[in-house]
Amino acid sequence: MRCVGTVVRGIRTPIIKKDDDLATIVVDSLMAAKDAENFEFNDRDVVAITEAVVGISEGNYVTVDDIAEDLKNKFPSKNIGVLNPILSRNRFSMVLKGIARGMDKITLQTSFPADEVGNGILDETLLDESDYNLASVITEEEYKETFGSWIHPFTGINMIDFYRDLIESEDCEVEFVFSNDIKTILDYTSDVLSCDIHTRQKTTKLLKDMGANVYGMHEVLTEPVGQSGYNPEYGLLGSNKATEETLKLFPKTGQELVEEVQKRLIDLTGRQIEVMVYGDGAFKDPVGKIWELADPVVSPAHTSGLIGTPNEIKLKYVSDNKFADLKGDELKEAIKDEIKNKDADLTGQMITEGTTPRRLTDLIGSLCDLTSGSGDKGTPVVFIQGYFDNLAND
Repeated sequence: MRCVGTVVRGIRTPIIKKDDDLATIVVDSLMAAKDAENFEFNDRDVVAITEAVVGISEGNYVTVDDIAEDLKNKFPSKNIGVLNPILSRNRFSMVLKGIARGMDKITLQTSFPADEVGNGILDETLLDESDYNLASVITEEEYKETFGSWIHPFTGINMIDFYRDLIESEDCEVEFVFSNDIKTILDYTSDVLSCDIHTRQKTTKLLKDMGANVYGMHEVLTEPVGQSGYNPEYGLLGSNKATEETLKLFPKTGQELVEEVQKRLIDLTGRQIEVMVYGDGAFKDPVGKIWELADPVVSPAHTSGLIGTPNEIKLKYVSDNKFADLKGDELKEAIKDEIKNKDADLTGQMITEGTTPRRLTDLIGSLCDLTSGSGDKGTPVVFIQGYFDNLAND
């Protein structure tokens, strides 16, 4: 009888640098871990590679000057609205630096009380006690008077002050406005860079339909500027800070990588192993209220066996209802038979109530992100066994 279900291992690798042969490093590191930890490969094991090392090995970087140059070509007026950026030093500050370097004036409109992924911008208690509500348009002066003393509990800074200082350091003028209506920006300028992540298609279409000259961040650096990196699908979305003048972009060769790693592992092990690239996990912090997903997707590349959603029954529901009179081994065997005979598609059935019908890549990517972390663990590869098993698998 099996006593363990899913097992997740963070796999240590060498430090990945530009132009490294990542497929070889991933496979060799897995084989070394197998020998050291004495495990065997099985069908439907999952190998996941963090997007950071994929982008690094690609050398997929851009500079602040590259961003400035692309935006000057898109916005010759050099007076633009920057709409709904996330409030992040890692994710957006270098993008904003490039915008400011290429423009003469920025009107920066942000949502409130938080940005798209939950980074706070003001004290919600003060908002409740004020004359403002979520439908208000708040000027910069009004923000300063009522909310300007707010400090983020995690970073210890006020991001509006931080962004103002950054923009002005590039000799660019800035005006802030706080509104949850994206159309507000058109009261200031018809040239708009939309910086939202998960609503980008809707936002750019609405503003274009209203006559604006609008680009989304996913439309910036989709082609190289000179010898720069680029991402044809996501542009600047998914980028993060590398140095004070460079950003690493979301990877663009992930699909080729996962298919190559899968092929090599199948050849070496004889097992059908699935492979994916993962970025941010799709989960929310209960204290800071930050939704982790600042990348445009959890998994930008994965092999075909990871397409779909779970098809699981809820053990508690079956135990409490259909088999309420059974206990012990009799109950366990009855539930095993229920699992073995479940429909191929349980969508809408009460027996699934309380399960998690999300995409497999989102669920597994979240598991991987929590395993590898974002700091100094040194495990950019995650190896998962038993994820697709259930109680009926002995």
